[in-house]
Amino acid sequence: GLDGDLRRRCADAMGRRDMPGFAIGGLSGGEEKSSFWRMVAISTEVLPKDRPRYLMGVGYAVDLVVCCALGCDMFDCVYPTRTARFGTALTSVGHSTLHLKNKEFATDFLPVDPNCSCSTCQSTTRAYLHALFINREAVACHYLTVHNVAYQLELMRRLRQSLLDQCFPTFVCDFMATAYPDKDYPQWAVDALAAVNIYLH
Repeated sequence: GLDGDLRRRCADAMGRRDMPGFAIGGLSGGEEKSSFWRMVAISTEVLPKDRPRYLMGVGYAVDLVVCCALGCDMFDCVYPTRTARFGTALTSVGHSTLHLKNKEFATDFLPVDPNCSCSTCQSTTRAYLHALFINREAVACHYLTVHNVAYQLELMRRLRQSLLDQCFPTFVCDFMATAYPDKDYPQWAVDALAAVNIYLH
């Protein structure tokens, strides 16, 4: 829930147990993002830092990056696969997604994401996938699922590498600048990152 005191007490009690890791739940249910990040921060502040903290149901790219900054280690979400079934592709440029069912993609012969090395991007085009979706071919969902999962795996691979290279704040700022080229960052993300001394500019 969104009661910070109860969440702190719960996290403290859970943290006293000899468990291999801890799940953070009760969020990603439509609450305001300003409340969402504060509850995540309370949980990660209290839970042991020497064991994995798993945030349930979070899958948007910006949420993944911000919540990693807040101290989360693992995530799960239906978002990349569910959104693929609706013809929506996740891309590395801009925070908007590609809706491949739209007719603008009927003659677009670029890969879904020119920066992606997944098998879908290496073997298909936006126009091809558009045609598959328009003709209700089930394989369209498979192609796009492969891409969307590959996108998120690559995002997390790069994020992890930035931690190992000790340049995580730079990674976060670069990611946000790419996602929001006009620097119209969501205020909740600005506030959440500032809470852990990462400042967007």
